[in-house]
Amino acid sequence: MTNFLNANWENIVMINYRVDPELLLPYVPAGCELDFYQGFTYVSLVGFMFKNSRLFQIPIPFFGTFEEINLRFYVTCIEGKKIKRGVVFINETIPYKPVAWVANKLYKEHYTSVPTKHVISVTETQKQINFQWQVDNQWNSIDVEASAQKHPMLSGSLEEFIFEHYYGYTKINKSQTDEYSINHPRWDLNKIGKYAVNCAFDKMYGENFSCLNNMLPEAAFLAEGSAVSVKWKRHRFTSTAK
Repeated sequence: MTNFLNANWENIVMINYRVDPELLLPYVPAGCELDFYQGFTYVSLVGFMFKNSRLFQIPIPFFGTFEEINLRFYVTCIEGKKIKRGVVFINETIPYKPVAWVANKLYKEHYTSVPTKHVISVTETQKQINFQWQVDNQWNSIDVEASAQKHPMLSGSLEEFIFEHYYGYTKINKSQTDEYSINHPRWDLNKIGKYAVNCAFDKMYGENFSCLNNMLPEAAFLAEGSAVSVKWKRHRFTSTAK
Protein backbone atom coordinates (compact mmCIF):
# COMPACT_ATOMS: atom_id res chain seq x y z
CA MET A 1 0.00 0.00 0.00
CA THR A 2 1.42 3.39 -1.01
CA ASN A 3 2.66 5.70 1.71
CA PHE A 4 1.36 9.23 1.47
CA LEU A 5 3.81 10.54 4.05
CA ASN A 6 7.20 9.43 5.30
CA ALA A 7 9.09 11.43 7.91
CA ASN A 8 11.09 11.26 11.09
CA TRP A 9 9.32 12.25 14.30
CA GLU A 10 11.91 13.17 16.93
CA ASN A 11 11.89 14.27 20.59
CA ILE A 12 8.17 13.77 21.08
CA VAL A 13 6.97 15.53 24.24
CA MET A 14 3.58 14.54 25.65
CA ILE A 15 2.05 16.68 28.40
CA ASN A 16 -0.95 14.72 29.63
CA TYR A 17 -4.06 16.02 31.38
CA ARG A 18 -6.77 13.94 33.02
CA VAL A 19 -10.13 15.42 31.95
CA ASP A 20 -13.84 14.84 32.34
CA PRO A 21 -15.11 12.59 29.51
CA GLU A 22 -17.95 15.07 28.93
CA LEU A 23 -15.38 17.55 27.63
CA LEU A 24 -14.37 15.21 24.82
CA LEU A 25 -17.68 13.67 23.77
CA PRO A 26 -18.57 16.40 21.22
CA TYR A 27 -15.30 15.68 19.39
CA VAL A 28 -15.59 11.88 19.23
CA PRO A 29 -15.94 10.75 15.59
CA ALA A 30 -18.91 8.59 14.59
CA GLY A 31 -18.22 4.90 15.17
CA CYS A 32 -15.59 5.57 17.85
CA GLU A 33 -15.72 5.55 21.63
CA LEU A 34 -13.52 7.23 24.20
CA ASP A 35 -10.53 5.18 25.32
CA PHE A 36 -10.03 5.01 29.09
CA TYR A 37 -6.94 4.26 31.15
CA GLN A 38 -7.83 2.90 34.59
CA GLY A 39 -11.20 4.63 34.34
CA PHE A 40 -9.91 8.04 33.23
CA THR A 41 -9.76 9.94 29.94
CA TYR A 42 -6.81 12.07 28.84
CA VAL A 43 -5.84 14.83 26.46
CA SER A 44 -2.22 15.37 25.48
CA LEU A 45 -0.46 18.57 24.49
CA VAL A 46 2.23 17.34 22.10
CA GLY A 47 5.35 18.95 20.70
CA PHE A 48 7.84 17.27 18.38
CA MET A 49 10.14 17.73 15.41
CA PHE A 50 8.85 16.71 12.00
CA LYS A 51 11.99 16.01 9.93
CA ASN A 52 12.88 14.98 6.40
CA SER A 53 9.26 14.86 5.29
CA ARG A 54 8.49 13.18 1.97
CA LEU A 55 5.24 12.94 0.06
CA PHE A 56 5.06 9.72 -1.99
CA GLN A 57 8.83 9.38 -1.32
CA ILE A 58 9.51 12.82 -2.87
CA PRO A 59 11.28 15.28 -0.51
CA ILE A 60 9.39 18.47 0.26
CA PRO A 61 11.74 21.36 -0.62
CA PHE A 62 11.97 24.15 1.99
CA PHE A 63 9.09 22.69 4.06
CA GLY A 64 10.42 19.26 5.01
CA THR A 65 11.50 19.98 8.58
CA PHE A 66 9.43 21.86 11.15
CA GLU A 67 7.94 21.85 14.63
CA GLU A 68 4.46 20.49 15.23
CA ILE A 69 2.29 21.24 18.25
CA ASN A 70 -1.00 19.41 18.66
CA LEU A 71 -3.73 18.62 21.13
CA ARG A 72 -5.10 15.09 20.94
CA PHE A 73 -7.21 12.54 22.78
CA TYR A 74 -7.75 8.79 22.61
CA VAL A 75 -10.48 6.57 21.20
CA THR A 76 -11.22 3.00 20.23
CA CYS A 77 -13.01 1.68 17.16
CA ILE A 78 -14.33 -1.88 16.99
CA GLU A 79 -14.09 -3.76 13.69
CA GLY A 80 -15.51 -7.25 14.08
CA LYS A 81 -13.55 -8.77 16.96
CA LYS A 82 -10.66 -6.31 16.56
CA ILE A 83 -10.34 -3.29 18.83
CA LYS A 84 -8.44 -0.48 17.12
CA ARG A 85 -6.89 2.12 19.41
CA GLY A 86 -6.49 5.54 17.86
CA VAL A 87 -6.09 9.27 18.32
CA VAL A 88 -8.26 12.24 17.44
CA PHE A 89 -6.68 15.64 16.94
CA ILE A 90 -8.41 18.75 18.21
CA ASN A 91 -5.85 20.79 16.30
CA GLU A 92 -2.43 20.35 14.70
CA THR A 93 -0.22 23.43 14.44
CA ILE A 94 2.74 23.86 12.11
CA PRO A 95 4.62 26.91 10.76
CA TYR A 96 4.03 26.44 7.02
CA LYS A 97 0.72 27.46 5.47
CA PRO A 98 1.18 25.39 2.27
CA VAL A 99 1.67 22.18 4.26
CA ALA A 100 -1.36 22.94 6.43
CA TRP A 101 -3.45 23.72 3.34
CA VAL A 102 -2.55 20.41 1.67
CA ALA A 103 -3.41 18.39 4.79
CA ASN A 104 -6.73 20.18 5.26
CA LYS A 105 -7.67 20.04 1.59
CA LEU A 106 -6.83 16.39 1.01
CA TYR A 107 -7.93 14.94 4.32
CA LYS A 108 -10.20 17.46 6.07
CA GLU A 109 -7.75 17.64 8.95
CA HIS A 110 -7.59 20.42 11.53
CA TYR A 111 -4.24 22.03 10.75
CA THR A 112 -3.48 25.68 11.45
CA SER A 113 -0.35 27.67 10.73
CA VAL A 114 1.34 29.95 13.27
CA PRO A 115 4.97 30.98 13.89
CA THR A 116 6.93 28.27 15.71
CA LYS A 117 10.49 27.76 16.87
CA HIS A 118 12.54 25.37 18.97
CA VAL A 119 15.79 24.91 20.85
CA ILE A 120 17.07 21.36 21.36
CA SER A 121 20.34 20.60 23.12
CA VAL A 122 21.52 17.01 23.57
CA THR A 123 24.63 15.84 25.44
CA GLU A 124 25.75 12.38 26.46
CA THR A 125 23.75 12.66 29.68
CA GLN A 126 20.97 15.22 29.17
CA LYS A 127 18.36 16.53 26.77
CA GLN A 128 17.00 20.07 26.93
CA ILE A 129 14.01 20.65 24.67
CA ASN A 130 12.01 23.82 24.08
CA PHE A 131 9.11 24.21 21.67
CA GLN A 132 7.42 27.59 21.13
CA TRP A 133 4.43 28.75 19.10
CA GLN A 134 2.84 32.18 18.78
CA VAL A 135 -0.87 32.91 19.18
CA ASP A 136 -2.31 36.45 19.35
CA ASN A 137 1.23 37.88 19.50
CA GLN A 138 2.01 35.81 22.59
CA TRP A 139 4.55 33.01 22.67
CA ASN A 140 3.44 29.71 24.22
CA SER A 141 5.98 27.08 25.18
CA ILE A 142 6.86 23.61 26.41
CA ASP A 143 10.19 23.16 28.22
CA VAL A 144 11.65 19.78 29.16
CA GLU A 145 14.83 18.58 30.80
CA ALA A 146 15.38 14.83 30.55
CA SER A 147 17.97 12.12 30.73
CA ALA A 148 19.64 11.17 27.45
CA GLN A 149 19.59 7.55 28.54
CA LYS A 150 16.70 5.71 26.89
CA HIS A 151 14.52 2.97 28.33
CA PRO A 152 11.59 0.89 27.05
CA MET A 153 8.05 1.72 28.09
CA LEU A 154 6.44 -0.73 30.49
CA SER A 155 3.47 -2.85 29.49
CA GLY A 156 0.25 -1.63 31.08
CA SER A 157 1.71 1.77 31.97
CA LEU A 158 0.23 5.19 31.31
CA GLU A 159 3.15 5.80 28.95
CA GLU A 160 2.08 2.79 26.87
CA PHE A 161 -1.52 4.00 26.83
CA ILE A 162 -0.49 7.45 25.60
CA PHE A 163 1.97 6.37 22.93
CA GLU A 164 0.67 3.06 21.64
CA HIS A 165 -2.10 4.18 19.28
CA TYR A 166 -1.63 3.28 15.62
CA TYR A 167 -4.77 4.69 14.04
CA GLY A 168 -5.98 8.21 13.45
CA TYR A 169 -9.64 9.19 13.23
CA THR A 170 -11.01 12.36 11.67
CA LYS A 171 -14.58 13.53 12.24
CA ILE A 172 -15.95 14.45 8.80
CA ASN A 173 -19.49 15.15 10.02
CA LYS A 174 -21.95 13.72 12.55
CA SER A 175 -22.15 10.35 10.81
CA GLN A 176 -18.94 9.99 8.77
CA THR A 177 -15.40 9.27 9.93
CA ASP A 178 -12.07 8.84 8.17
CA GLU A 179 -9.67 6.20 9.49
CA TYR A 180 -5.97 6.01 8.64
CA SER A 181 -3.03 3.97 9.90
CA ILE A 182 0.21 5.29 11.38
CA ASN A 183 3.25 3.02 11.27
CA HIS A 184 6.29 3.19 13.53
CA PRO A 185 8.14 0.92 15.96
CA ARG A 186 7.48 0.96 19.69
CA TRP A 187 9.38 3.99 20.96
CA ASP A 188 11.98 4.21 23.71
CA LEU A 189 11.54 6.90 26.34
CA ASN A 190 13.74 9.40 28.15
CA LYS A 191 13.05 10.04 31.82
CA ILE A 192 11.97 13.65 32.37
CA GLY A 193 13.55 15.49 35.29
CA LYS A 194 11.50 18.67 35.11
CA TYR A 195 9.19 20.44 32.70
CA ALA A 196 7.14 23.61 32.30
CA VAL A 197 4.10 24.45 30.18
CA ASN A 198 2.95 27.91 29.15
CA CYS A 199 -0.12 27.51 26.96
CA ALA A 200 -3.24 29.64 26.50
CA PHE A 201 -5.47 26.65 25.76
CA ASP A 202 -8.60 28.74 25.26
CA LYS A 203 -6.97 30.91 22.59
CA MET A 204 -5.32 27.94 20.93
CA TYR A 205 -8.04 25.31 21.07
CA GLY A 206 -11.25 27.12 21.98
CA GLU A 207 -13.11 28.09 25.12
CA ASN A 208 -14.08 24.47 25.83
CA PHE A 209 -10.45 23.80 26.73
CA SER A 210 -9.98 26.84 28.99
CA CYS A 211 -10.15 24.44 31.95
CA LEU A 212 -6.63 23.29 31.05
CA ASN A 213 -5.20 26.77 31.63
CA ASN A 214 -5.07 26.25 35.40
CA MET A 215 -4.87 22.47 35.51
CA LEU A 216 -1.73 20.61 36.52
CA PRO A 217 -0.71 17.84 34.13
CA GLU A 218 -1.07 14.27 35.31
CA ALA A 219 2.27 13.32 33.74
CA ALA A 220 4.82 14.33 31.10
CA PHE A 221 6.64 11.91 28.80
CA LEU A 222 9.41 12.17 26.22
CA ALA A 223 9.90 9.63 23.43
CA GLU A 224 12.96 9.51 21.22
CA GLY A 225 10.85 8.92 18.10
CA SER A 226 11.67 7.20 14.82
CA ALA A 227 10.84 7.01 11.15
CA VAL A 228 7.06 7.17 10.63
CA SER A 229 4.82 6.45 7.65
CA VAL A 230 1.18 7.28 6.99
CA LYS A 231 -0.70 5.37 4.30
CA TRP A 232 -2.30 7.18 1.38
CA LYS A 233 -5.55 5.25 1.50
CA ARG A 234 -8.09 6.27 4.11
CA HIS A 235 -11.18 4.33 5.05
CA ARG A 236 -14.32 6.44 5.33
CA PHE A 237 -17.19 4.82 7.11
CA THR A 238 -20.67 5.87 8.13
CA SER A 239 -22.12 5.13 11.54
CA THR A 240 -25.72 5.57 12.67
CA ALA A 241 -24.89 4.83 16.31
CA LYS A 242 -25.68 7.61 18.79
